[in-house]
Amino acid sequence: MDSNSSDRAADHRPAGAAGLPLRRTARDASKIVIVGGFGVGKTTMVGSISEIRPLSTEEIMTRAGIGIDDPSRVENKTTTTVAFDFGRISLDEQRVLYLFGAPGQERFWFLWDQLFSGSLGAVVLADTRRLKDCFYSLDRLEHHKMPFVVAVNRFDGPRPPLDRIRDALSLGDGVPLVECDARSRESCKSVLITLVRHLTRLHDPSLAQEVTP
Repeated sequence: MDSNSSDRAADHRPAGAAGLPLRRTARDASKIVIVGGFGVGKTTMVGSISEIRPLSTEEIMTRAGIGIDDPSRVENKTTTTVAFDFGRISLDEQRVLYLFGAPGQERFWFLWDQLFSGSLGAVVLADTRRLKDCFYSLDRLEHHKMPFVVAVNRFDGPRPPLDRIRDALSLGDGVPLVECDARSRESCKSVLITLVRHLTRLHDPSLAQEVTP
């Protein structure tokens, strides 16, 4: 997987359609935030899993970002999120999950606290080539006392085992750590199920295994 895959996901929705309308029976809405470093695949993940064509605030990268953004490890990346990405998943007739992908560049970090407001939990998307980019995400989530899971977006190149990644990020045993492919709807779905099970386990351990795809 090259870094260009972090720009766009394959659109699995019908051509020309804006996506599924929100059911009138929907009553409960929950919010999940996807965070991580610059170019790690957040926009791709939202696009892969959303049942609607996602709202994206991507803009063409220009020379104005030279010296501000660091594209050295994402050399094929041509666009960047400047506010947030938004997607939606209907869990059943009454429950809806809203997804917000946070911008990864340091100059947009001031938006994160607002995106965290009202969120049930978060997914930290990680690139093993740039693990240090995860530390700000982990710090802010711990500051907000927000539950989260870490998903390793598997790019081409070395594939260190998860236990080494856990050690490198100083993750406690209670934080779920999984692999994913942000381009794959099923893979992204598995990550969200892991997060929901984690949230359920924190509130009522006896119910965690009842969360199914």
